[in-house]
Amino acid sequence: MTQQRKQSKHSTRPSAPKGRSFTSPVAMGVVGLVAIVILALILWVNPTAREEPARPPAAGSRTERAEPGTPSTNTWVERSFAVTRLFHEVYTPCWEGAYGALGDAYLFALTGDSSLLRFHTRDHDLREMCVGTWVDDRAWVCLAELAWWRVSGGGNMSLVIDAMQRYQEALQEKRLSNHEGFWAWYSYAPYIGYDVFTNSNMNQMVTVACGLYEATGNRQFLEDALLVWNGDGRLPGLERRWYRGEGRWEGRPGEAAFGRELPWGGAGMCSIGAALYRATGDEKYRDIVVATAKRIMDPAHGWVDSDDFYQIRMDGNGAFVHFLMDAYEIAPEELNDLPWKVERMLEHVWTNHYGKATVTLHRTSDHGIRNGWNPHGGEEGYGVGEIGTVHAQGEAARAFGVFAYFSNRK
Repeated sequence: MTQQRKQSKHSTRPSAPKGRSFTSPVAMGVVGLVAIVILALILWVNPTAREEPARPPAAGSRTERAEPGTPSTNTWVERSFAVTRLFHEVYTPCWEGAYGALGDAYLFALTGDSSLLRFHTRDHDLREMCVGTWVDDRAWVCLAELAWWRVSGGGNMSLVIDAMQRYQEALQEKRLSNHEGFWAWYSYAPYIGYDVFTNSNMNQMVTVACGLYEATGNRQFLEDALLVWNGDGRLPGLERRWYRGEGRWEGRPGEAAFGRELPWGGAGMCSIGAALYRATGDEKYRDIVVATAKRIMDPAHGWVDSDDFYQIRMDGNGAFVHFLMDAYEIAPEELNDLPWKVERMLEHVWTNHYGKATVTLHRTSDHGIRNGWNPHGGEEGYGVGEIGTVHAQGEAARAFGVFAYFSNRK
């Protein structure tokens, strides 16, 4: 079954059989179509929205950046560009490419380097990315589109439209479901008859929903997100199902990336909670995010190394770093040690564990980065031993780009 799942990551998604129905969380048909038509009219009235934005992002916002062409001698910026150069060489327009596109968005927000904007909006149009089979495939692409919409000034609404279409399609396929007694996103719809599982990876669609709410003002997206986190009064959502308090999340066990409900020790919930906090202002989400990030990054709980804070047993390090920095963004005072810990993690990778790694973490000839970051290997996950492939390099570009942004933000 594991091999079947690995192959399915790149396959065409199964379609819904005719005549079958399943409980849907949203009456989304008319609302979704109306929203898409409205945004399409915006683009028709203002065709320049398809090109580079006419206005910069607001100062002090998440997308604050230097003027284009501003030189930087910052070590992490230089390393990020070294990593992303190889990512651009091995790029493919699918979920792995979306990882690096997210890191590049943060690097662009920091440096204003126009080559990054051209790469992801002209040379390799994000809207042409694959649909993907699993729900997280869709989520990573949507998040990349929304990130580039933000950092390019909010003018390119075609990116929002495409993200909305991907999201609505996943809803129509019944991948948001309560068939296991709680609300969650699933890799496949229940009617497929596949060994369906859910985890915080799949539930990044909640983060997408919050981003679409930010971009469109359509409250239905926020209602979707709140449903998944809080439930509907009768059935629970993710918090009641998995959260045990004091930053501890517990789900069903299994192999990482192929069954475990909560990969990354629950770190994915940091991005989801941070998105809900930004959308609602409810301190509940912020408190849970802070507690979660603190627990995960405390070596006493066994998820990260006691000296260099890398994940001991799992891959997906670009996502892991991004989740942590999303937490830091909403609570920089409470989590003021996070940038230092992430820097230790990345320095460990860049130096091949200070020359002591028994597997290659950083291939210095072309700055290829290994997918798993344990210096002695043995991690669980998807292609953990790959170095410099689009999957591994996309994860690395995401981690290095996101960290470079936050380490330089005033």
